[in-house]
Amino acid sequence: MPATATDAPIWFVTGCSSGFGRQLCDVVLEHGARLVATARDVSSLSHLPDDESRVLVAPLDVTNRASVDAAVAAAQERFGRIDVLVNNAGYGLFGGIEDTPDAEVRRQFDVNVHGLLDVTRAVLPVLRAQKSGYILNLSSVAGQVARASTGFYAASKFAVEALSEALREEVEPLGIKVTLIEPSGFKTDFHGRSLAAPSAEGADYAQTAAAGRDRVRGMAGNQAGDARKAAELMWQVAQLSDPPFRLPMGEMAVDLIRAKLAAVAADVDRCEPSARSADGDGTLVPLT
Repeated sequence: MPATATDAPIWFVTGCSSGFGRQLCDVVLEHGARLVATARDVSSLSHLPDDESRVLVAPLDVTNRASVDAAVAAAQERFGRIDVLVNNAGYGLFGGIEDTPDAEVRRQFDVNVHGLLDVTRAVLPVLRAQKSGYILNLSSVAGQVARASTGFYAASKFAVEALSEALREEVEPLGIKVTLIEPSGFKTDFHGRSLAAPSAEGADYAQTAAAGRDRVRGMAGNQAGDARKAAELMWQVAQLSDPPFRLPMGEMAVDLIRAKLAAVAADVDRCEPSARSADGDGTLVPLT
């Protein structure tokens, strides 16, 4: 039974100007929920309905805590609550570990990690007071698997995964759920406008870091994933009473994550006798 205007859940979504965020705005509204749509440039959200009872458009720069606090306060003032937080804002920095400038690395973490943290910390008091809520954190298949050129982007998403694991244990007793979204390649701006790279890399990395970055760029427009379907899956997972903690999306995500888990299991199996013997006073079993 569809929710009425006064009891429809409130979705607070970051990074709504394009990609998953833009698609999710449409899906949320089509399902009858209410929406707080945020972006650095709110002119990019002019396509949303001009309906104050259902939609709040708020400027939000995840790297500016005052901006974050203002958007959360505006959501509370308009709707009185927040039911679902979607930490979607982010971008990808692709470059070699040695040659990518420090300033670019720090900005990657400021947006993808510290930005997500600041938004989450601003919204958590609302969810705790309600004793309910759901947080969807946009990770990536790169939150599980890192390849040449993806090191800094993957590191930011590995951080999101670790923070989400800890957060889940901290907030589940308070009635708040957490899910990680782990997409692979989808038709969004990620492989174009949302991809950053260092201006130059050493010749020694031409066949590794530089080639890896170029492969990622070459996916633009050719990704297998349908962003609209991804947004629909995010809506569906939020309707489950017992949602999965991880939601991989796309065939590549499923295949790469399964391969990573198998490789980790193989390493653990190989090292297990030596690893276990490192405890206690017994004889250390040599590695083989």
